[in-house]
Amino acid sequence: MKKLALRTFLRFSFFSLAFLLASLSLPAGAQETVHIVKAQESLTSIARKYGVSIAELARHNGLDRNAGVKVGQSLRIPGVAPTGISSGLGPNVERAIRGANVKRGRWKYIVIHHSGTPNGSAKGMDRYHREVRHMENGLAYHFVIGNGSGMGDGEVVVGRRWTEQLDGGHVASESQNKVALGICLVGNFDANKPTTKQMKSLNALIDSLLARCKLSAKDVKTHQQINVMHTRCPGMNFPARAFLKELRERNK
Repeated sequence: MKKLALRTFLRFSFFSLAFLLASLSLPAGAQETVHIVKAQESLTSIARKYGVSIAELARHNGLDRNAGVKVGQSLRIPGVAPTGISSGLGPNVERAIRGANVKRGRWKYIVIHHSGTPNGSAKGMDRYHREVRHMENGLAYHFVIGNGSGMGDGEVVVGRRWTEQLDGGHVASESQNKVALGICLVGNFDANKPTTKQMKSLNALIDSLLARCKLSAKDVKTHQQINVMHTRCPGMNFPARAFLKELRERNK
């Protein structure tokens, strides 16, 4: 009995120490990459992706190396600066994504748009959609990403349609609006390209939404691909083919 009690004590002490070390692993104010767990990922696959050991990743997050991980769970990556796409969203946006009451099967698609204007903001779009298009729920999109003209470059605004899990108003089909999340990038991509920061935010946002809504990369579409009526959106200069190919390779 004494040996069993000693082993139990040592095991508890080890995991308590691991958790403490994880919480103290960075100096105050330091930043690091945070990975949001996606479907079919494990500690092993995540460790391999970032080139760290499974034991180190587990220890850094106060976990047993044999522990499972859950979709939507946040893992801090040891020794990896926050330069990757998985750290492109601010904490307020991540909290809004995690905090929404997303019902299983609620969303089937994520649709990418451009505003078709050189500048703009979520607030201005909301006013236009309410006052001109007479949309009861205002802003037609669930998320807006700024380009530095009207909003910060790469800034992500979370709309009420996401926080309250309301149907979109961004595609021509009512049935598609019921199951399609809308992301609008400010800019006219028939005249210009999206900014580097916009694309980084778009990547990070889509990765988080895929995990949160249990979707796959094939469920991400451009407005042009999915709309029942012809549209050029998101414009000829949006790198749709390369973007979607990279997204699918990253989320295999």
